[in-house]
Amino acid sequence: MELPAVNLKMILLVHWLLTTWGCITFSGPYPWANFTILAVGVWAVAQRDSIDAISLFLGDLAATIFLDIVHISVFYRQASFTDTQRFGAGMAILSLLLKPLSCCFVYHMYRERGGELPLCTGFLGLSQERSDYQTIDSPEAPTDPFVGSDGRGHSPQGY
Repeated sequence: MELPAVNLKMILLVHWLLTTWGCITFSGPYPWANFTILAVGVWAVAQRDSIDAISLFLGDLAATIFLDIVHISVFYRQASFTDTQRFGAGMAILSLLLKPLSCCFVYHMYRERGGELPLCTGFLGLSQERSDYQTIDSPEAPTDPFVGSDGRGHSPQGY
């Protein structure tokens, strides 16, 4: 499946705007969690070749999905909201709904930067085991690392 080209800066801009509006209603841990991941996202933009920055942003973005669900469900009081607070709550919920899509785009960027899925997927049939050992079924002859370019073995050198 080919994902459309989405810029990391656009993802950050959308989530920054929605988080800012969500802070109208939710305070405390909601802004801390969301603005912290946005700061990590700025780091991922600044270091375009860093796998660490984009992987940390991806992990934090996935973690805030859970945190936002908990925070919104605990602090959402529908009966006592003004129109402005309802707008802020709606923007926080919209941000929460967009985060899984953002995770897909950020994961695609992570793969483009050379990141690999660190999970063992052998039970799904997608095993990508890489080993220095040669399998028994391998048709290739084992290579001797001590054989020089002339084909002769390595001789010990005197000291």
